[in-house]
Amino acid sequence: MNIFLAGASGVIGRRLVPMLRDAGHVVTGTTRSPEKAVALETLGAKGVVVDVYDARALLKAMNAAHPDVVIHQLTDLPDTVDPKTYPAALGRNARVRTEGTPNLVNAALVVGARRLIAQSVAFAYAPGNAPADEAAPLDPSEARRVLVEGVKALENAVTGRPDLEGVILRYGYFYGPGTWNAAPTPPAIHIDAAAHAALLAVTRGAPGIYNIADDDGVVSIEKARKQLGFTPAFRLS
Repeated sequence: MNIFLAGASGVIGRRLVPMLRDAGHVVTGTTRSPEKAVALETLGAKGVVVDVYDARALLKAMNAAHPDVVIHQLTDLPDTVDPKTYPAALGRNARVRTEGTPNLVNAALVVGARRLIAQSVAFAYAPGNAPADEAAPLDPSEARRVLVEGVKALENAVTGRPDLEGVILRYGYFYGPGTWNAAPTPPAIHIDAAAHAALLAVTRGAPGIYNIADDDGVVSIEKARKQLGFTPAFRLS
């Protein structure tokens, strides 16, 4: 299939591109950096420089790719955590979800993609619901308002269209190479298993929301196990 991977040069995207290629898919991957577009070519994708906030350029790039499936792995977070700049980074990341996601959805609909898979989070549930399944309420507290509003906007945009198969992957906190964490912080997910879940979702699972995390008792991953064939033990060799 033809795959349009938004955020292909990110920490998940760099792992996901070779997986998609090895599975026989043709991948067009987006980045905002010409240098990273060249790097994507070496991984097996056609690299395209485009900003998700430029709806016209995004549509042009997606139309050229003729995707069957669009994968949204876009974030706007720094490589390392700085407590001084972290609140601003959260705001930028929320903007990707609230303003960038509708552009991806609209472009996918125009070009006739059948499925859109999007990255969300499994650490926004309200306290007291462990292990939280996908129907558990999100945290209503003011402290998590920016996060939760961004999550809701993304998920509503992706799952709200009957003419598009919207699949939400609610990831735990990433750990492993290239992430902020060397060790897991529950709900956690190794970056390799996170990327593999996106590969599985290309061809498996009904539209809807899936928790993608380690089996650490914080969130339930039974739906992803059954419908996607997900296993948190997956690691790249």
